[in-house]
Amino acid sequence: MKPTFHMLILAAAVLAAAPVAALAVDAIPAEQAARFVGKDGMVCGKVEKTRYAQNSEGEPTFLYMGGAFPRHTFSARIPGDQRNKFKPSPEELEGKDVCVIGTIQRDASRAEIAVTSPSNLKLATIK
Repeated sequence: MKPTFHMLILAAAVLAAAPVAALAVDAIPAEQAARFVGKDGMVCGKVEKTRYAQNSEGEPTFLYMGGAFPRHTFSARIPGDQRNKFKPSPEELEGKDVCVIGTIQRDASRAEIAVTSPSNLKLATIK
């Protein structure tokens, strides 16, 4: 999916508020994030499902995007010790459009960004 005009306007708005080190040219749809592994970028899409993995190492919270879990193509991972810094809470983002800024990594066959600061996760309007 090619970014739409609205996604590019959104990208410009998010980038204006983003740290200089996290600058990206275009919003990357969650379905295409795996193509950008190893690069810094801004991945945008609808949070299909959230999961707080309390019994896993580091107690991460996952925001699954780019399809329904377990067939999602992208996840944002929030470390457990950072959860309380996010307002709204990660669970409140389910069903909402968000943009995640950071280095895109590979997790199994999917792409992932480790989100360590609330400034790297923004609510979005994607049309």
